[in-house]
Amino acid sequence: MKVILVKKTENELRFEVQDETHTLLNLLQKTLLKNSAVELAGYTIPHRLVGSAVFYVKTNGEEKPVQSILKASKEIMAEAEEFRKVFENAVKEYEKSHPT
Repeated sequence: MKVILVKKTENELRFEVQDETHTLLNLLQKTLLKNSAVELAGYTIPHRLVGSAVFYVKTNGEEKPVQSILKASKEIMAEAEEFRKVFENAVKEYEKSHPT
């Protein structure tokens, strides 16, 4: 994955993400939109064969877009860690009740 900043202002950020598709970008978008400082978050994939996407974030001035993205990234990592722990516990419980 490679990220290239295209435009950066006080309240807007546009960047290109290479070698990434909807999986991560949709999660980032949805997480950003939970933040009250984010007015707009979205991305486009110009062509599915190109392998890159353009992501856009606009904030209301309470936070800078870079801060919003870093905050969302931390939230995503925390959710992934929580899922890992819950999943591991579910596997252990299953294995206890279904011995091989």
